[in-house]
Amino acid sequence: MKARRPALALVLGLGLAWLQGCGYALVGKGVAVDPTIKRIGVPLFKDRTGKAGLDQRVTRAVIEELQKRGKFEVVQTAEGVDALVDVELTGYNVAPVAFEGAAGATQASRYAIVLSARVRYAKTDVKEPIWSSDHFSYRDDYDLGDAVTFFDREDQAIDRLTQAFARQLVSAMLEAF
Repeated sequence: MKARRPALALVLGLGLAWLQGCGYALVGKGVAVDPTIKRIGVPLFKDRTGKAGLDQRVTRAVIEELQKRGKFEVVQTAEGVDALVDVELTGYNVAPVAFEGAAGATQASRYAIVLSARVRYAKTDVKEPIWSSDHFSYRDDYDLGDAVTFFDREDQAIDRLTQAFARQLVSAMLEAF
């Protein structure tokens, strides 16, 4: 019985070495960053939504998310950079998704908030983008609560939305999804 354990360990060890040697890796765990990219420019995003201040909030969230990666310098300009993140916010929609109340007095109690964008991440000296999407979006929901706190809840939802949007966007750009 004891003689089988070293043989089993050898077989398992060879199997793991084979998996590592053949390039096996978990999807989404690697970062596909060109080593020549030392400085990324993230100028203020273009805003086609009409939502006041949204462009600034989303731009700031994306810059912060890129800085968390710590592999490059992130600046809010398009000049003197190796790569550029060009984003156009194309949609900001808030819609009721749940209702409550009596038959004659039904009111929305939960809202969905969706942010959509056109994104292009490219090296400044190359025509083809590293990653792009014409329909990048993220959705969050929030409860209405009472009428007095409605705008506060939407504002809180925008904060959550911009953070999650930025996290998902940076992952898509750097992990080549």
